Amino acid sequence: MSVPPRKDWDTYFMDIAYMASTRSRCGRRQVGAVLVLGKKLLGTAYNGAPTGVEDCSEAGCMLVEEYEIVQRDSKEEMVKKQRCIRTIHAEQNLLLFTDRSDREGATVYVTDQPCWTCANMLANSGVREIVYHRGYPKDSDKVIKLMEQCGIAIRRLEDYAIPTGIQTLEPQR
Repeated sequence: MSVPPRKDWDTYFMDIAYMASTRSRCGRRQVGAVLVLGKKLLGTAYNGAPTGVEDCSEAGCMLVEEYEIVQRDSKEEMVKKQRCIRTIHAEQNLLLFTDRSDREGATVYVTDQPCWTCANMLANSGVREIVYHRGYPKDSDKVIKLMEQCGIAIRRLEDYAIPTGIQTLEPQR
């Protein structure tokens, strides 16, 4: 009997993040996150409504529209964004349910690139690296710039494949 090849650590921890995302009841984007120090798993989280509160599948999304001025080709352009504010993001839940002392120097694996708000929170969390799979174009450039300014490594797993059998929604853009 031949043993299948062992997964590398990035794949292993991203698989766990995707497994965590399956707990999400969000109909727009299911996100999972894990906190790792060295090769030790310290916590998992997913996006969803606060404990005891109806989630999006029960009460519908609570959408707000935001506008942001962005620079494109030396011109300012107004961009409209739509966000659901019913849920707490996976990264936020991860920070809420882990200790600062555990986060010092740790890595966060997250299925989706953090949004601007989560990036700001991660910047002050003590983590040293963020690894993600799916991009988040709405905030990508400014999130990467922020992480560079804070000395936090951020990288995308380009060739990662979601494990067979894990059902996730394709993110709505």
